[in-house]
Amino acid sequence: MGSILVRVDNRLVHGQILEAWVPFFRATSIVVVNDEVAGDLFRESVIKMAIPSDIEVIVQGVEAFAKEFVKKKWTGKRAIVLFRDIHDAVSAWRLGFTFEKLNIGNVHNEEGRCCITSSIFLNRDEIEELTRLHDAGVRIVMQCIPRDKPVTYEAVPRPV
Repeated sequence: MGSILVRVDNRLVHGQILEAWVPFFRATSIVVVNDEVAGDLFRESVIKMAIPSDIEVIVQGVEAFAKEFVKKKWTGKRAIVLFRDIHDAVSAWRLGFTFEKLNIGNVHNEEGRCCITSSIFLNRDEIEELTRLHDAGVRIVMQCIPRDKPVTYEAVPRPV
């Protein structure tokens, strides 16, 4: 199997991914895993146009991705798997897409969320889901860009 960076970033494909993570990780593939994007030809087309032509682009819904991932030949490939939110990443995990490490880069602020880092705001359900992943042995790190020092899940404050 090749190397895979599993990341949660509500912006999906954007400048930090293309300018920082792709070169740092030497990615040859970007996989966008989100039901809404996979069901929207326009959004899928925009994402594909934004990514350089030498990088393979795959857009799939969560269930389809989790089922098909193990069937794909990833030998020699270096893939960045992007989830829009914690729930999608955990759903894929539960459906059989297992991973050792989860990188969380950006989860936007909205009502009912607590500030975890300057770019990550989580609600109680997301914290519970991440705790279950963590307890299952997944290493969870918060990191916007590669040059930032990763913050481990154990080190982040939890709301009371």
